[in-house]
Parts: sequence; C-alpha cells; structure tokens
Amino acid sequence: MATPIAYQANLPAAPDWLNKGDNGWQLAAATLVGLQSMPGLVVLYGSIVKKKWAVNSAFMALYAFAAALIVWVLVGFRMAFGERLLPFWGKAGPALSQGYLVGRARIPATPHHFRNGTLEKGMEEPFYPQASLVYFEFTFAAITLILLAGSVLGRMNIKAWMAFVPLWLIFSYTVGAFSLWGGGFLFHWGVIDYSGGYVIHLSSGISGFTAAYWVGPRLKSDRERFSPNNILLMLTGAGLLWLGWSGFNGGAPYAANITSSVAVLNTHVCAATSLLTWTCLDVAFFGKPSVIGAVQGMMTGLVCITPGAGLVQTWAAMVMGILAGIIPWFSMMILHKKSALLQKVDDTLAVFHTHAVAGILGGLLTGLLAEPALCRLILPVPGSKGTAYGGGFLQLVKQLVGALFVIGWNLVSTTAILLTIARFTPLRMPDDQLMIGDDAAHGEEAYALWGDGERYDATRHVTMMPADDSRYPMRDGNTARGLTIQL
Repeated sequence: MATPIAYQANLPAAPDWLNKGDNGWQLAAATLVGLQSMPGLVVLYGSIVKKKWAVNSAFMALYAFAAALIVWVLVGFRMAFGERLLPFWGKAGPALSQGYLVGRARIPATPHHFRNGTLEKGMEEPFYPQASLVYFEFTFAAITLILLAGSVLGRMNIKAWMAFVPLWLIFSYTVGAFSLWGGGFLFHWGVIDYSGGYVIHLSSGISGFTAAYWVGPRLKSDRERFSPNNILLMLTGAGLLWLGWSGFNGGAPYAANITSSVAVLNTHVCAATSLLTWTCLDVAFFGKPSVIGAVQGMMTGLVCITPGAGLVQTWAAMVMGILAGIIPWFSMMILHKKSALLQKVDDTLAVFHTHAVAGILGGLLTGLLAEPALCRLILPVPGSKGTAYGGGFLQLVKQLVGALFVIGWNLVSTTAILLTIARFTPLRMPDDQLMIGDDAAHGEEAYALWGDGERYDATRHVTMMPADDSRYPMRDGNTARGLTIQL
C-alpha cells in the first residue's frame, strides 16, 4: 500500500528526518512556556504588587521577554547549546541564518564517551528543525529572567534593569544551561536536571536574592504593606503559569514520547499536592487559608518536580509535593523571621524561598527517587538512578555539587554585573520616585479611574457636547462629571 502523500518524506519542507508529531509538540510546548511569561507572569506581577507598582512590575517582565529573545538569537543559544568552548560554556555565535535554522536540530557537545574515548551515547539530535529548538530554549531563558525580577520589584531603576537583562543572560544563564544541558562538565558527569530545577529555578532564586541585596530595599512603608491590587487577576496569571508547565516539563524530552507524558502527569500531581499541603499549614498555624499562600504552594510544587518530572514515579511526585509544601513554607514563615540576613534582604516576592529552596530540594529528591527504567529513556549517562534504587550516595553527591556550582556562579556573576552597572546608573530609584511609583517611573498608571484621591479639575475633563445643546440642561455642578460621548 502506497504511503499517503502527507506522510511522504523529501517533500520540499518535510525532509526524511522530520517527525511532524515531535515538531508540532515542540512548538506547542514552546508556546505554552512562552505563555507562562507573556502574559502569565506579566499579569501575575502586575496584580500581586501594590497598585502604585502594577505598571512597573508588568513592564519589567514584558521587557525581559523581548530583550531575551534578541540576545538569544544573536549569541545566547549557541553559548548554551553550541560547540564547546570551555567545560562550562559554549562558543558564541548567531542563530539567524537559513542554513543553520532549517537543518536538523543538534546539540553538538552532547555525545557521551567511555573513559577510553569510545562513544557511549550519541549526540542529541531531535527530529525537527534547529529553529524549533532555538525557540523552545529561548522561552526557558526568558522565564528565568522574569522569575528573577520578582526579587527586585517595587524599587529597581528601570534603566538598570534594561542593562541587566542582556548581561545576565550572556554571563550567567548560558553557563548553567551549557554545564547541565548543553554538554558541559555537569551534563557528562551525570548531574540530573530534567527540565530546569537548577538551570532556571535555583539560578533565578539565588540571583534574585543577590540582586535584592545590591539594589537595596523598598521604602519602609512598602515593605510593611504591599497588598496585591487585584487577587482575582493574580489567580489568572497563576493559572497560566500552572497549566503552561505542561509545556515546561512535557517539552524537555525534545519529543512527544513516553517521558513527556509521565512528566506532564507528575508535574500537576506534585503542584496540587504542594498547594494543598501549604494551605493546610496556613490553616493549622494562622487559622484561615490564604489565596496568596495557595499560589506560593502551587509554585513550590511546580519548581520541586521540575528536576525530575520525567524520572520519578507518580507516588514519588506526591511525596515531593508534600515536602515542597512543607520545607519552603517553613523557610518562608519560620526561618525567614529568625534570620538576620533574610530579614535584611528585601526579596519582594520571596523568590529565594519559592525557587532557590524548592529548586535545590527538588534536585536532591530527584537524586534520591529517580527510577532506573525512566532514567534509561532519556538521561545521557547510562546507569543513572536514584539512591533509593541502588544508585548509592554518589548521585546525591553529584546533585549537591551541581547545586553548589549553580549557587556560586550565580552569586558571583550577578554581583559583578550589578556592580558594573552601578558605575553608570543607580540600581535603585530615588526615594521621591519610590513614593510615587508608576507615574514617576513611566508616566503611566495601571487604573485610570477618576476619584483616586484627586479633586475634580474641569480643565482636565473635556465634555464632548455642544455648549448650547438643550438635551443636556443640568450644568449647575450637581451632576456627575467626566467624559460624555455624543452618539
């Protein structure tokens, strides 16, 4: 029976190596991850902060998404997934030409060899074009920067942020991505980071905390009272973030396969378990459930499962969810109040607790619970398995060393970048602008509603009607005023 023409190879845009299902899923997964940032985190940040910071917070996320894409295709992708330059860094180069983007996707530094030099596992070569891989990995770089921004909302100078985004992507993110995913030394040593527990969440948590230290705190009044301006809209952003994680962890295998299915299920099971655990703790200790707390619990569950989403059994995902609801809750609610350092550093959205603590917790639990059969389906180093399955303590040691490298590199690189920027522009807005917020930073406000503490000024409100129109007889000042449009 002849192959239907739609499935024949060597069509102009369908070479024999192209798997249309894999390509379709990878583009869908990339779009889901992109939606987590834009509009997901844009909406979440714009609504979870005090009203006077809504525009600034949303814009920081929006700018990071756009700037990261340009830097990514100019140099970033090949520094993270290109040919090896150093054990922790790839060679810089553009991802812009037709010849590069339409060929089969490949990550050239990923072939794994035995100690004698013979090939043990070949290069990562997904069955779709390089363009799909470039875009998919961009969405991870972008969301890392946006998560980091959560630590410095409500006071960072927007000009300093605009300089920080490209520099941090080049000198910090690409190092972690190449080391753990692109064929660097941690990749070949066997450190497990399935989809970014270290590359994305640990790095954003540590870099965010470091940035918060160097930028300085918000105004005392903002630190004491920083209530969300729209909790229902915050839940909309959180919903986009949660459901978008299907692409986050489901796209990591670079194929629509068994691992991606397991990863998606485990992701949502862990998130739900963590949310419920966090909520129960809130009720037990504070007497009532908190919507903001539930969102924090959702986040820690999603972060914790990410290093091992496709590598652990679903019962293990529930265990990880319970611990993700307990340990970050304890670090945020108990330890934070007892630590002078944590009290001093103004981490606006507690990114350190929800991403750094949950990320390293997930990495260590993956080292403990990674199931051998699932590991064989995807991991580059044959024989990888969790300590609970006979892997010994070496895998836990690898996970710990990988975490320490990411922590150290992000702490040093973020510090160096910010101190360099500070030589040219202040990192923190002046206090007079901090008192005002969005209007001082952007000349815009989130909610253009009359009556927000202002007196009515007739010279600023034009009435679009004829001055002598008898249909509008009451002009004695007793009627509601504003903009009337004559239809």
